[in-house]
Amino acid sequence: MSAPPLERPADDTALQAHFDATVAAEHRIEPRDWMPEGYRKTLIRQIAQHAHSEIIGMQPEGDWLLAAPSLRRKAILLAKVQDEAGHGLYLYSAAETLGADRADLTDKLIEGRQKYSSIFNYPTLTYADVGVIGWLVDGAAICNQVPLCRSSYGPYARAMIRVCKEESFHQRQGYELLMTMMRGTDAQRAMVQDAVDRWWWPSLMMFGPPDTDSPNSAQSMAWGIKRHSNDELRQRFVDMTVPQAEFLGVTLPDPELSLDPETGRYRFGAIDWDELKRVISGGGPCNVERITRRRAARDDNAWVTEAATAYAAKRTGERASPQAGGTSRLRGTATEERNESGVEPSSPEKHS
Repeated sequence: MSAPPLERPADDTALQAHFDATVAAEHRIEPRDWMPEGYRKTLIRQIAQHAHSEIIGMQPEGDWLLAAPSLRRKAILLAKVQDEAGHGLYLYSAAETLGADRADLTDKLIEGRQKYSSIFNYPTLTYADVGVIGWLVDGAAICNQVPLCRSSYGPYARAMIRVCKEESFHQRQGYELLMTMMRGTDAQRAMVQDAVDRWWWPSLMMFGPPDTDSPNSAQSMAWGIKRHSNDELRQRFVDMTVPQAEFLGVTLPDPELSLDPETGRYRFGAIDWDELKRVISGGGPCNVERITRRRAARDDNAWVTEAATAYAAKRTGERASPQAGGTSRLRGTATEERNESGVEPSSPEKHS
């Protein structure tokens, strides 16, 4: 819900007050509304990182498209990877409403000036990793992203509604795959447990550093961009996941994991924050590989971008060119398309 428009005064004082009142009332800030420059920059940074994560996140699971064990599993995984591409496009579009350029954002990612989620710098060693990513990684994403559906910035919040619906489906797909494997052979069950052991702690790191070391969280929450702190979201994820692990029949690799009878929440062990810093700084197992492949995708497919840009410019020119009688003609629609003789294209019905 957007606040009523406000006429621009001689200075920005009233605009700032109106912005603050809009956020406090939990109304939406829209692209044409006045906003502080810090708010705009914070949104671009967060949305870009989110978009980059969706695109980079296609790589670890995409490696298993040809190796998936059945046609059904191939189709499921292909659909999921395609969904992630769509999420990236939604989010880049949201960033563009703030004046960002997606090509520039991609360049910044490749040049190391923007980040993506640290979780995608770990390798998918076995097919069980596909299920664990769906269960743990997408489960953590759901905890983190559902509150973003109420973000103060309208385009971001609206994009997140569809993203979260699809991520929820991905999480269920991953869990279903793991349930199937846990009902299989001893080797399959061991494969699932090994994947859980490797992905559990990186999944907890997905929520970012502890609140005491998170420089942007407080301001993002004050602006209504984020709704909950990193530590609060991490705790929600643990509380949600432990019962699922018990039902699945796997052991989470944390000997300190226990239920606090007073709070009803789970205590968990210390996270290796040095590991998170190392991976974020480029020292993860797959950092170089992920960016190398992203750079190649950009460079090798530049001709597609150039062709699409040229085609869009041509269509724009056609729409703007004057036609007989001073009207303009929009080509390419089913109702207005004509062949060169000026006759409507024939259809099977007309010949039947």
